[in-house]
Amino acid sequence: MQPLKVAAFGTGFFSQYHYDAWSRIAGVELAGICVHSNRDRAEEFAKRYGAAAVFTDPEEMLDRTKPDLVDIITTPESHASIYDEVAARRIPAICQKPLAPSFPEARALAATAGDAGALLVAHENWRFKPWNREARRLIDAGAIGEPYNILFRMRPGDGQGPRAYLDRQPYFQQMPRFLIHETGVHMIDVFRYLFGEMNGVMARLRRLNPVIAGEDSGIVVFSFASGAAGVLDGNRLADFEAENTRLTMGEMILDGSEGSIRLDGAGNLRLRARGKPERLHEYTWENRGYAGDCVYALQRHVVEHLRTGSPVENTAREYLRNIEIEEAIYRSHDEGAWIELPPVAAAKGRGEA
Repeated sequence: MQPLKVAAFGTGFFSQYHYDAWSRIAGVELAGICVHSNRDRAEEFAKRYGAAAVFTDPEEMLDRTKPDLVDIITTPESHASIYDEVAARRIPAICQKPLAPSFPEARALAATAGDAGALLVAHENWRFKPWNREARRLIDAGAIGEPYNILFRMRPGDGQGPRAYLDRQPYFQQMPRFLIHETGVHMIDVFRYLFGEMNGVMARLRRLNPVIAGEDSGIVVFSFASGAAGVLDGNRLADFEAENTRLTMGEMILDGSEGSIRLDGAGNLRLRARGKPERLHEYTWENRGYAGDCVYALQRHVVEHLRTGSPVENTAREYLRNIEIEEAIYRSHDEGAWIELPPVAAAKGRGEA
């Protein structure tokens, strides 16, 4: 089998998890890394992760490496200009989220992919966290019966003080929309993956740390088409009991007619059948990479799609629904009102791509 050649853009903080994953996926060759600046860092990454070459010109990298897949790991403002070159060559691509700075720009990006007839997948890795995959398997197996409610308390505790986020992702401080646009959208996707389509939202958002531009705390209530309800309780300043608060980013409870599932900060899942004591649910996952190796899982998922034609999750077109819900959350906060969501054009089951 010929190796699948991957070309990647960007060497920011989170890109290390992408490159580490590419270096470990069997049959993948990292053909090139392209950066706008900081070539020294790119050269160091190339040496560490086995990339064949470093470039500063996107067109040169795409034309010389002729990749089978492109990974865009840059800031949202740069995605459109990079993807225009990728789409012009009809190369399949993965793009980090947020897909773009705004909803109209994200729609334009998805439209570019559609017009080119090229695969574009949103790098939405939280649904690939092993505890979320296992929770979905348990729900599908009937472990909690009819799903009733889902609650996630986001408590990474990394947003305190004047240096909040500066050591990892300093651009977080300047984002006009933060908690929901950058982080909460992950849980919008996870909630939909676990409980199905949403039909309404209501939100109250706050900025607690004055050094940042956007909101860093908030409560969002969701209704699902099934009749179930959800709550996202997010606060980036507060923490919770966990050796590594960024592993799960918080705690989750899923209730149903026959029992419940509880996620703790160590990635443990606990099951409780109706009327019975709670018990630890045994399942296997590896604590490496980012958050249970979910970046590796997502990237391998796309590779398998390209190799075998297996179903692929979170194409850019489908990911627009998450951004539509994000927009409704901000509108709800601004208007102080419950916002009904428009129906999805083609109804699908939980997690279908």
